[in-house]
Formats: sequence, C-alpha cells, structure tokens
Amino acid sequence: MKQLRAAIAALACHEDVNFLLTNRIPRRLATRFFGWFSRIEHPLISYPSMFIWRLFADLDLSEAREQQFRSLHACFIRQLRDGARPIDQDPDLLVSPCDAIVGALGSVDNGQVLQIKGFAYALRDLLADEAHAKVYHDGSYVTLRLTSSMYHRFHAPHDCTVEAVSYMSGDTWNVNPISLKRVERLFCKNERAAIKVRLARTGHTVTLVPVAAILVASIRLNFLAPAKGLRCGGPRTVRLQVPLVKGQEMGWFEHGSTIILFAPCGFALAQNVRPGARIRVGEPLMRLPG
Repeated sequence: MKQLRAAIAALACHEDVNFLLTNRIPRRLATRFFGWFSRIEHPLISYPSMFIWRLFADLDLSEAREQQFRSLHACFIRQLRDGARPIDQDPDLLVSPCDAIVGALGSVDNGQVLQIKGFAYALRDLLADEAHAKVYHDGSYVTLRLTSSMYHRFHAPHDCTVEAVSYMSGDTWNVNPISLKRVERLFCKNERAAIKVRLARTGHTVTLVPVAAILVASIRLNFLAPAKGLRCGGPRTVRLQVPLVKGQEMGWFEHGSTIILFAPCGFALAQNVRPGARIRVGEPLMRLPG
C-alpha cells in the first residue's frame, strides 16, 4: 500500500502530468460530473471512493464531528468537533479564516498583487471594481490555499459586519502552484466572490475573496438565506448588513480551493505567516493598525 501511494504521489507531482490531468480536460463538465458523483449516497460508491481519495491525499478525520459519511460530499464539507479550532481572542489580531497553506503574500504594489513569484495580476481585475481595489492601495494581502483533504469551511477573521458580496462567474482552472506558474491572471479568470466586511473594532474594510477551482465551482455562504450556491442569480453584488463574531462560520467550499484576504494600509502580517507555512482557522494572520 505504501509503495502504491508513493508511486501515485510521484506521478501526480510531475508538473506536466499534473497540469494535463487537472486542466487540459473539459473543466466545467468534469466539475459538474464530480459534483453529481460526490453526492451519491451508496456504500458501493462512497466507500471505494473514500479509499481511493486516501491514496492521493493525507486525509485526517480525527477532528471531524462525525466519523461515518454517507457520501464523498458529506466528507468534503465535514464539520469539526467543538474546540478543534480555538480562536485567538486578541482584539488586535485578524485570524485565519480557514485551514490552508500560505501562498503569495505581501503589500499591494501600485495596484498589483502576486499570484506566485513572477506572475502579477491587477487587483481591480480580481475584484472587478476600481473603487473597491483602491481601498487596498499600499495595503496587505495573503493567499490561503486549501487542499482537497483539508477542512473546507471558512470563518470570520474578526468581529465584523458583512456589507456586500460580489459574485463573478468564470472558469475552473486548478489553483495549485503548478497551474499558478503556467496560467497568467488565473485568479481573475476563475469563478469567485468578493466578500466585503467592516471590522467592528476599527471600522476598517477587509475583503475575503474565495476562488473556486476545478471540481469545486461552488461557494456556499451561510449569510445568504437560504445557503445557496452563488451562481443562482448570476454575476451581481448583494448589499447586506450581517454581523458576525470572530470565528463564526461564514460558508464553505465543495472541495479544496483558495481564499485571498486583503486589508488596508497599516495592517501587518503576523510572524507565523510565511510562504509554504500551514495555518489553521483561528490562528494569527494579521495585526490591526495601532
């Protein structure tokens, strides 16, 4: 079993093979098929699928609230047992909204943000709103990548009020580092949402951008009633006034993907936040000004 897993991992890590397998296929069709397949509630489907999934990913269910799942989908969107993600209550800290591997980070430079070293994109293209992008002139950002085996729900980074959600339709490119090195402006091409929140403590505006990807393409938000996929209604901006407390669940991905968080000038990245580091919900992400 270990040898088989090692062989599969070695093949999957080959950049050309990985890129072809996850991008040079009918991405939207594959995503729709997987969405249907993952919801099949039958042990002859779910059990073998879980076995195969474990061959490809380091899936740890020890913190899950439930230990038995009727479908792959139920496992993907699993909730955790109480206390599994303690939230840092320091009022001067923004915390990570999700479990993730830290990707590109730093300062917004003349409206430009890195998706990976050497590949920049315009923030206005990601947010599809020039005025919204100007809020983060000289601000800070951090890219948080969720792998397929991670906990897929995301949470409020601080006590805040959700003021708007802008949905942008798009493609479903894979968002792994191999694809980020090959597809320019990838985040701006994929389906995504910009969630604008205002911090209760300081009044600053922070934006979270969940980006969908192949086999995902479905972002669910708890504060849109009922919790529907954002596609219902097409590209649009929804104005809201929804208060959230630090650590409160905001929504979830149907699989793994990426969240990019933007904060205005004056916010500083926490010392533990560096490229390649693993971070979990509730751990320090940025320090508030002052």
